[in-house]
Amino acid sequence: MTANPFEKLESALRGEGPQAGLDLLARQFLDQKNYRGWFEARLLGRRHELGLPLIQEGSLEDIPAGQRRDYEETFIEAARETGSLFLADGNIPAAWPYFRAVGDTGPVAAAIEKVEAGEGIEPVIEIAFLEGVHPAKGFQLLLAHYGTCRAISSFEQYPARQGRDDCARLLVRTIHGELVERIKAAILEAEGQAPETRSLTELMAGRDWLFGEYSYYVDTSHVMSVIRFSAELDDPETLRLAIELTDYGRRLSPNFQYKGDPPFENIALDYGVYLRALLGEDPDGAVAHFRRKVEESDPEQIGTAPAQVLVGLLAHLGRYTEAIDLSLERLGSADPARLACPSVYALCQMAGDFERLKQVAREREDLLTFTAGALGTADERR
Repeated sequence: MTANPFEKLESALRGEGPQAGLDLLARQFLDQKNYRGWFEARLLGRRHELGLPLIQEGSLEDIPAGQRRDYEETFIEAARETGSLFLADGNIPAAWPYFRAVGDTGPVAAAIEKVEAGEGIEPVIEIAFLEGVHPAKGFQLLLAHYGTCRAISSFEQYPARQGRDDCARLLVRTIHGELVERIKAAILEAEGQAPETRSLTELMAGRDWLFGEYSYYVDTSHVMSVIRFSAELDDPETLRLAIELTDYGRRLSPNFQYKGDPPFENIALDYGVYLRALLGEDPDGAVAHFRRKVEESDPEQIGTAPAQVLVGLLAHLGRYTEAIDLSLERLGSADPARLACPSVYALCQMAGDFERLKQVAREREDLLTFTAGALGTADERR
């Protein structure tokens, strides 16, 4: 504030009235870019107008019901304006609490979209990625600022569905791009010229010398992790890049072959079969491949993951009858909420087989789902 701000404020209050004093207070806070003070001054003025206690104690819920709506409207308006003032100054961390308080993520997400990695980016990454305001951009910043290892660890711990596919795509493209550049550099050194192609498959073709006993080009644990993540995706372009990663992984020496969890014990080989099937390449072979794993597995020792993977694959391929039969055979006692594949009820619905849904529901004494099946059957007959 300027010299003797308290005297100036008290003079305004006495000479021109409460509103003049409050306006002066707000202007002084704005001049100082003290936006938190400006926000509180707005609320103080509204409390005075409504005859509420001037010193706020407790939360909005403590305000009498008859005055709460008017006060909340001022709170929401002031919060948005305060957040916008902070955003205009480029202070996203200071702006976020105000927009979060009113459930409005849009302006903060738009601001984050324009941010580049640099010093002091950590709180922006936390808001964007961990708080889910702009997960894809937050993950991009995280990858650029902290590197691949931290990004992979963060992705594995990220539970939300929103933005997850974008993050997985970024990881696949990043690892694929690093491999392309490093393999091209190796070819340039050995052959004097590097091919123009960005295809790993083409770069590796006819160059077995790239894969010696101790040869690798990107941290193998990173490659295998990203291959695992790619199974969540469905866009063909990224899946093809992931398939190239599996081709690369299969050519590494045994020193760099990581054992995965069933049914993907051989990560590069098994995911290669699975990802190709997602793109419609040799689906029969993939079903046979994973059916053998189901038949050879002992659920008491390794659980039902092999059956869940095959059920999910069959559903993706539209082979619902096989998926339903396998689900009933292998997943009958599993908790549907813990399945990584569609439940038998969902499979029946996907197949449009409401008679089968009724049958399964009757066997399980599930009257609610039986009713759903009966309604579906009746709708089909209309």
